[in-house]
Amino acid sequence: MNTPRIAIVGAGSRGLSYARLAADQGARITAVIDPDPARVRALKSVLPQQNIQELASWQDLAATGAALADAAVIATPDQEHAEPAIGLAGAGLHLLVEKPMATTEEQARAMVDAARQNEVMLAVCHVLRYSDYSQRLFGLVDAGRIGDIVSVEHLEPIGWWHFAHSYVRGNWAKEAISSPMLMAKSSHDVDWLLRLVGRPVEDVSSYGGLYHFRPENKPAQAAERCLDCPLQNDCAYSATRIYRGFLGDPSYERWPLAVLDPVVTAQNIERALREGPYGKCVFLGQNDVADHQVVNFQFAGGATASFTVTAFTDLDFRKTRVFGTTGSIEGDGRSITIHDFVTNHKERIEIEAEGTGSAADGHGGADGSLVQAFLDALRTSDSTRLSSPEESLASHRVVWAAEESRRSGANIRCDTVPVSTSNSRAEEPSRLR
Repeated sequence: MNTPRIAIVGAGSRGLSYARLAADQGARITAVIDPDPARVRALKSVLPQQNIQELASWQDLAATGAALADAAVIATPDQEHAEPAIGLAGAGLHLLVEKPMATTEEQARAMVDAARQNEVMLAVCHVLRYSDYSQRLFGLVDAGRIGDIVSVEHLEPIGWWHFAHSYVRGNWAKEAISSPMLMAKSSHDVDWLLRLVGRPVEDVSSYGGLYHFRPENKPAQAAERCLDCPLQNDCAYSATRIYRGFLGDPSYERWPLAVLDPVVTAQNIERALREGPYGKCVFLGQNDVADHQVVNFQFAGGATASFTVTAFTDLDFRKTRVFGTTGSIEGDGRSITIHDFVTNHKERIEIEAEGTGSAADGHGGADGSLVQAFLDALRTSDSTRLSSPEESLASHRVVWAAEESRRSGANIRCDTVPVSTSNSRAEEPSRLR
């Protein structure tokens, strides 16, 4: 298929972003499904050249079979991924599913089974692995430039205002209606680490919790809404300072401002701050997900990794250090430095990366690379550039194990599940004993 036909199931911020990227790369956006008419109008207004049908439900899309679309992007809320994915796979549509793929292992396994039984592609939006930076880093490791990986340090700096936006005021504030922060925010970091190391995880331990965004930390003079608060010009998490400061910047108007109102104007943003959840104080107790977490991994063969995700940073690219038997690598999303122990030479590779690695700039271009890989797979019927459904299930199972450890305080033994088949080093006998 030279011109893939794509249906968008869920027209929020991520669905809109993928629709725009797919259209820019030559796909036809043929249908949109979302219960909010404002989001549907916003998507259609961004893509006026596309003949987009509005459907009431994913069942209506499934009923058309292949008549209307070749594939569907599923960007519904976390807990609503599995049902449309399984149903649309049964209708023969290929699937690009926003992460996390599902909020339970039972649902995730059912999605993988549906894709395999119906012989359709199922790719989860683990955007990190598709960036130019990640592909270059993977290539260096796969080529043996630092020998065997012995250990990895990986940091995800969420950003103080981003955490407040998404995980205190936003859709992922409550685990019961979304998923744990580690799953919602960092399932693709875990996927990335499994791809990097290329071996199954055997044991996991994790610590963390909700440290700061709690009612007992609310200043005595603080108001319930930032617009009414005497501290709004001094508070790090002031909604008025954060969101008003983004007006006029096209990237930040696409995200996060379009989350407050699909039609971004100063008037609409002020109304959202006055009436909606994004104008509330962050210390009201409307959230319960962790604001910081550490995960430790032991891989088959003895390699280890530590992963830190925290709200209390600037919003920036991930930072990674990879320690091997004959060299090491340090990367920050913009550059990679390789230290060769044999020659004691350091080589620095500069990477062209956009912005800060956030959704505002398409995660540094990774969103566009993911969409390009998915469209190429549709055009060629070759999905080898995409992460497989089994890889996504494996990384999700590690996240669930980490959450079990965080809650219980125990080390969790993971069943051995095959990881990336695209990493040739994964099958090599380990020298780490």
